Amino acid sequence: MTFVVTESCIKCKYTDCVEVCPVDCFHEGPNFLVIDPEECIDCTLCEPECPVEAIFPEDDLPEGQEKFIKLNAELSLEWPVITEIKEPPSDAKEWEGRKGKLELLENADDLRGEIAAIRSYSSARLELPEQAIGHAEEA
Repeated sequence: MTFVVTESCIKCKYTDCVEVCPVDCFHEGPNFLVIDPEECIDCTLCEPECPVEAIFPEDDLPEGQEKFIKLNAELSLEWPVITEIKEPPSDAKEWEGRKGKLELLENADDLRGEIAAIRSYSSARLELPEQAIGHAEEA
């Protein structure tokens, strides 16, 4: 099992978790951190350090955050390792607790298509019940 950084980190990017990590598993992107699942030793030290509660065990992710397992794994291959605490973005407090931040994730260009596909899939799942109702009424 590994730990996963989820949507709450986007645009907040607090790095308290990085400082307590005994291995180099955190990677830094423009506005998000990720955990390399190959490096994470499941020590649990990072989870309580996150002020926005963005870090979860892979087996205990909140509903709707499952897509971040793949994003962490893929982005950790693209982004550099971070091992020291840094100042958060100046507007980090404004982003705390906001939902729907996936579209704001700044990442490697080659992953933009996958993120668009994830968004499209999520939107289609949300719209499906209404479409199904519409089709049932037509029958």
